[in-house]
Amino acid sequence: MKLKYKGKYSGDESTLPQREHPEGYLPFREPEHKKFAVIANVGAIILLIILFIIMIVRAGEHYTPGSSAVLIGMIIALITMFPHEILHASCFKEEVWLFTNLSKGMLFVVGPEDMTKGRFIFMSLLPNIVFGFIPFIIFLFVPKLVILGTMGAMCISMGFGDYFNVFNALTYLSGFHSYWYIPKN
Repeated sequence: MKLKYKGKYSGDESTLPQREHPEGYLPFREPEHKKFAVIANVGAIILLIILFIIMIVRAGEHYTPGSSAVLIGMIIALITMFPHEILHASCFKEEVWLFTNLSKGMLFVVGPEDMTKGRFIFMSLLPNIVFGFIPFIIFLFVPKLVILGTMGAMCISMGFGDYFNVFNALTYLSGFHSYWYIPKN
């Protein structure tokens, strides 16, 4: 993997790496960018509410809204945004570009290389497993670890856009658009 920081993303898709699409490619059925942002944000909020309800029930007396443990867990979750993208990038064999637009809550990597369906799904889920599911599952077994529960719940919900991509990959793979194709031998 060769990671290149490309700076602030302006919203112009032509600044993203592009490639020629092979014969027989199928584009993901992706919503337009603004609609996708709404879907991802609403989905993330619903998922976060569900996870916090589970957390409150499981933690019992260990959970106090607004406690330092909850606040620390939230801060750690926000700090994982950049390492989240580095974990995505680590799954690429070739060049991968990192873009940011923090005023719009955007931080993402793009790589134009071919990737198997399995590797694409693994790449999409890896940061959510490491920063979300593992800490949350540990919390479920040790409910006094509210910091891990909070961090895990937030990181799981922040990965909602990744889950959307996994859904697309399971139902069908330059820029924000992904394509799936089966090469002819």
